[in-house]
Amino acid sequence: MPEGGLLLSAAAPVQRYKQVLGMVILTRPDTKISTAIHEVRIDILKIFGVTLLITLLLSIYLARAIARPLKLLAKAAESVRHGQTEMVGLSGTARLLNHNAIPDFSARHDEIGDLSVALRDMTSALAKRIGAIENFAADVAHEIKNPLTSLRSAVETAGKVSDPERQKKLMQVIRDDVDRLDRLISDISRASRLDAELTRDEVADVDLARMVRALVTLYADDEKGAIIVTDLPPDASFHVEGIEPRLVQVMQNLITNALSFAPPKSTVMVKVMPVKGGFIDLIVEDEGGGIPENKLEAIFDRFYSERPKAEKFGTHSGLGLSISKQIVEAHHGRIWAENRMDAKGRVVGSRFIVRLAAS
Repeated sequence: MPEGGLLLSAAAPVQRYKQVLGMVILTRPDTKISTAIHEVRIDILKIFGVTLLITLLLSIYLARAIARPLKLLAKAAESVRHGQTEMVGLSGTARLLNHNAIPDFSARHDEIGDLSVALRDMTSALAKRIGAIENFAADVAHEIKNPLTSLRSAVETAGKVSDPERQKKLMQVIRDDVDRLDRLISDISRASRLDAELTRDEVADVDLARMVRALVTLYADDEKGAIIVTDLPPDASFHVEGIEPRLVQVMQNLITNALSFAPPKSTVMVKVMPVKGGFIDLIVEDEGGGIPENKLEAIFDRFYSERPKAEKFGTHSGLGLSISKQIVEAHHGRIWAENRMDAKGRVVGSRFIVRLAAS
């Protein structure tokens, strides 16, 4: 028998009349079992090796398909954060913070792809917000500089003038400039807080017909004698999801603007009507001189002011329509202006339209 091998044995007693006379033992070595056990051990090692290889391949795949994109996204987000910190207050911030700074994995159609899209959108929105803040700061500096320059000139001149009548006029200029500065700072403060306030205000169901009827009643007694009317039936009802105080603010701006341009005894029409696509239009029409065709979009810019000639300069900050546009866009709507024409193509007034999605 080979040393270390298996030995199979079988034994049987030798009996005579139930008396054991001896025993027969049969033994033989068996190599098949050893071979079978060896083969099983080899198979187990092969399975372990294949499993280990598959595990390594899966680890490499997961590292490339999941861990690496996540690291790239984290690195990009970190670079955006550091870039923003280094560039705050300098020109070019908005250009630095753009959605191209974040890798685009949208073609993956999985959670990582969704994450990259969300990060790109967030970065793009952040860039727009920073750009808007920079532009707003520049506009504010420019607008405040004008009355300050006038105020400084009037103060310096007042100290050199001995004529009481001229001093009186200069003091009136100083008072007007101070009032203008106060109005500008107040309007700028409200405009700067608007974004934060819009995010905090609760959205609710708003009946535009009820809101318009209340505003028409509020503005019924206009000092200039313009008539505020609406063609809404008493039982009309048009609903949108929005922030009612803000929508009231928009309509107040539009009605006040229309009244400032409306001739005495003219009519300012306020309408609410449904339009195709599930939208509702709020319309304010006046019978004034209209709007220059090249200014139909510019009138919604910050600090742009196109006022009647008879109105005293500086009585408006030019933020009303800009704020109205900001509120409407926060409601995912549109606002625009157009001129009203008669049959002969002559301008007979202006029309402001606010389009909101019906609820």
